[in-house]
Amino acid sequence: MKMSLRQVFAPALLAFALTPLAFAAQANQHEDHGSDVDREAFHQRMEERRQEVYDRAGLSEEQQTALNELNAEHYQAMQALREEHQEKVADILSEEEREALKNAMKEVHNEHRGEGKGHGRHGPRDQHEDAAEAASD
Repeated sequence: MKMSLRQVFAPALLAFALTPLAFAAQANQHEDHGSDVDREAFHQRMEERRQEVYDRAGLSEEQQTALNELNAEHYQAMQALREEHQEKVADILSEEEREALKNAMKEVHNEHRGEGKGHGRHGPRDQHEDAAEAASD
C-alpha cells in the first residue's frame, strides 16, 4: 500500500505539535516549582516553535486552528486518562509504595541517562554490529 506524503508526515507533525502541550502539562503538575515569569516565557517559546512548524509545513490558518483544537481535546482526554490511571494505581499501592515506585523509576531513569554511544546506536542490532567490528579487528 503506497502512502502519500501527507499520510506519512501528518502523524509526525501532530506528535511534534503536541510536544509543547506535554511540556505544559508537566509544568502544570509542578506549579510550585519555578516562577510565573519562567512558565510564561516557556509557553511563549513553545507557541513560537509550534507556529514555526506550522509555517514550515505550509499549513493554512484553518488547518492550524483545527490542529490546535484537536490538540486541546487530546490534552484534556490525556489529563482525564492520567487521573483515572493514578486512581487505579492508588487502589493497588499504598502511598509509601507509590513513593518507592516513583523513586525507583527516577533512579533507573537517571542511571540510564547518557548511556549509549551516540546517535543511532541502540538495541540488539547495533550490539551485533559492535561484535562484528570487534571480530574483524
